[in-house]
Amino acid sequence: MAWEEQKFVRYIKGHLSLFGESLLQIVVNEPLTRYVLFEYQSVVVPDKNQFQHIIRLLNTNVEGKRKIMYSLTAIKGVGRRFSNLVCKKADIDLNKRAGELTNDELERIVNIMQSPSQYKIPNWFLNRQKDPRDGKNTHSLSNTVDNKLREDLERLKKIRAHRGLRHYWGIRVRGQHTKTTGRRGKSVGVVKKK
Repeated sequence: MAWEEQKFVRYIKGHLSLFGESLLQIVVNEPLTRYVLFEYQSVVVPDKNQFQHIIRLLNTNVEGKRKIMYSLTAIKGVGRRFSNLVCKKADIDLNKRAGELTNDELERIVNIMQSPSQYKIPNWFLNRQKDPRDGKNTHSLSNTVDNKLREDLERLKKIRAHRGLRHYWGIRVRGQHTKTTGRRGKSVGVVKKK
């Protein structure tokens, strides 16, 4: 078998969940079929009724055609590393597409995301550590991310902190220069002296 054919067979073996076992037999026996396969390569689903193209998780539409780890990143507050960890804790194959998951598996994922500390996910992995209001370590998801950010800004404005005032005035907060940049919000031109 030529090097290209070996590479192709390795590719098919890695994607058996998409192509199915019978396809591997065809590829190994007939090397010419690879040209046909690359022309008509698509997701092959064992049971068409089971596959969902769009899944609703935590008030977010999750794309079913993408792999589960990457499709979970569509949820606000979930990155690639957190979604990877959640999938591993839920014992879900990372090669599976999101649309192939059962309702039980999706429920497990949501439970782990909503209460990560119960599943031994360390505190440094969470995006809301030592909350100023209650002092707990939590992980904010979807709508709560925006709510918590708004609450934090309101708190800073209320206590008249420097950061809060800068937010209130609509100017740069993190120590940047403001003489020549960040003028988009205001209509300030060059004022000539008479």
